[in-house]
Amino acid sequence: MIIADTDVLIDFLAGQEPSASLVGHELGRGNLRTTVISRFELLVGAHTAQQEEAVRDLLGALPVLVVDAASSDKAASVHRELERAGQTIGMADCLIAGVSLVAGAPLLTRNVRHFTRIRELEVIEPT
Repeated sequence: MIIADTDVLIDFLAGQEPSASLVGHELGRGNLRTTVISRFELLVGAHTAQQEEAVRDLLGALPVLVVDAASSDKAASVHRELERAGQTIGMADCLIAGVSLVAGAPLLTRNVRHFTRIRELEVIEPT
């Protein structure tokens, strides 16, 4: 299982390489998931009916992992640790990391600058 961050899903929808091919490949294998946070971000970013339809089609084919108590607790721990180190990232990214860590799955993202700050999180950058 691989968890896709919002940025690579946007790339997939826009046909931007190399993310589009990698997301398509993993989606076809049934190996890709995303988070409820990325679902929210994708839907918020759909400004036209055509964009919303494309997002909903993608989300219909992509299992979505939710924020539960364990992932919320993990996200809070990640946020505190980064804050102590003076390397904070946004709350949404902390929640995505919490979900990924609890699921024990790597995160596919272009946002390596933020996510590689989290020691225990395996990050895959599309190449």
